[in-house]
Amino acid sequence: MTDTDDRPDSTAPAGPDSGRGAAAWAVLLPPGRYDAERLVHHDTLELTGLTGDAAAGGPATATRAGGGAADAGATAGPRPGDAVVVLTEDPLRLVALGRVARATAERREDPDDPQSDPASGAFVVAYTRRVFDEPVPADGLALDGPVTALPADAYRALVGRLGPPPARRSWLVSLDLPIEAATPAEAVRLFWSYVRDLGPRELPTFVSPSGDELAMQAYVLGAEANQDPEED
Repeated sequence: MTDTDDRPDSTAPAGPDSGRGAAAWAVLLPPGRYDAERLVHHDTLELTGLTGDAAAGGPATATRAGGGAADAGATAGPRPGDAVVVLTEDPLRLVALGRVARATAERREDPDDPQSDPASGAFVVAYTRRVFDEPVPADGLALDGPVTALPADAYRALVGRLGPPPARRSWLVSLDLPIEAATPAEAVRLFWSYVRDLGPRELPTFVSPSGDELAMQAYVLGAEANQDPEED
């Protein structure tokens, strides 16, 4: 697992003079994906189901922010290294920054025929900063599809709303489960089975700043959750 929350180049898009058209790209999370990305740390965001150009990095079919269609042949599609803002809608909010990364593997239209044409693979974004817990309003953008070319000024305006990244610190995170088992090894196996099956949506996890255990808080579904029944 790589810590990517504070990379020094996280706010520097490819320049508009790079010969590839767009300065950056706006990527819209599919419905329901926001919660999944918020609950579990991922180094990358992989989106499937995008057609041709956006997934493969060919000429862009996305429109520019603001609603105007991109000029035919003028805007190349997303390429590895291009800057990305990740958004969620209803309402439109900025939840992460990243850069376009290469897909890990190439797929073919016919899995049984290695000579068949390449299929549209996953569109991959390597995160450089996450703000899933405190999304930033991104009103004023007009998106047309899951990937939209974003002018440099619009990109800088969005990044400017984030402010500097918060200082990092050490935290103690714990999960205690009472488990009945015949042996310690069996208890450990059952523990990991419960963690896998229930996960962060059902299991309360306790977190406190290192050295200040009295400040411990319980979290469920990625948010603070009171576990004291007398205070309900």
